[in-house]
Amino acid sequence: MSNIYGEWLKAQREAAGLTQQQLAEAAVMTRSHIAHIEAGRRIPSREDARRLDQALNTGNVLSSFLPREDVAVADYFESALQLEQQATFIREFALTFFPGILQTEAYARATLSATFPPRGEEECDRLVVTRLKRAEALKDPVTPTVWALLDEAVLRRVVGGPKVMADQITHVLRLVESGRVRVHVLPYEAGAHQLHQGMLSLMWFEDQPPLAYTEGVGVGKVHDSPALVTRLEAAYALALSDALPLRDSTTLLRATAKDYGDLE
Repeated sequence: MSNIYGEWLKAQREAAGLTQQQLAEAAVMTRSHIAHIEAGRRIPSREDARRLDQALNTGNVLSSFLPREDVAVADYFESALQLEQQATFIREFALTFFPGILQTEAYARATLSATFPPRGEEECDRLVVTRLKRAEALKDPVTPTVWALLDEAVLRRVVGGPKVMADQITHVLRLVESGRVRVHVLPYEAGAHQLHQGMLSLMWFEDQPPLAYTEGVGVGKVHDSPALVTRLEAAYALALSDALPLRDSTTLLRATAKDYGDLE
């Protein structure tokens, strides 16, 4: 995400002799939200930008030059990692692969190796380490709360071989059985559903508005528009309503792990 907008906001704030807290109070926002905008991690809503213009007496500059909400994030994985570390509640939807926050090292390596052009071993090692940092959020016994909605294709796609799949599913089962993560499987029988177009992550924070993150081939997008985030929350809820209950999902996970184990 380009930080030209955030840097300009910071320059205008400092020129006005305001601290982040003072600007937040004048614009009816939180200090942390101002900090995230200045750091390039967040895009203000149109209403936030209007209030910032008013507080800083900058006409309509911040409103007029608001970054497009659908612009691709340059370093999209790193952005998602930072946001996950700040979130108090995360809802993930996975269409093809297990969410990064739930991946084992072997599974992560298998997914990151499946690229063109092929990655070198050193680069792959670096990316695996970065991806595994996402799982560090689960070391806290309470926060963030994590729900994962998995398309059945996630269980059926053999990534890294049967043993890697068995270990990956067993890892998720342990998290579910410990109560740390809640997982639901959206079965093939559900047919077309609201989230069939790709991966989605919804994140809530203690003192700032929620956001959504979507990811495609070589691109990730952070969505900060309240209206769009609300629509994506509704789409997630509709897809979740078609998923198997937690107990049935756990039963399917356990049976699938056993099947992979039997293939060894």
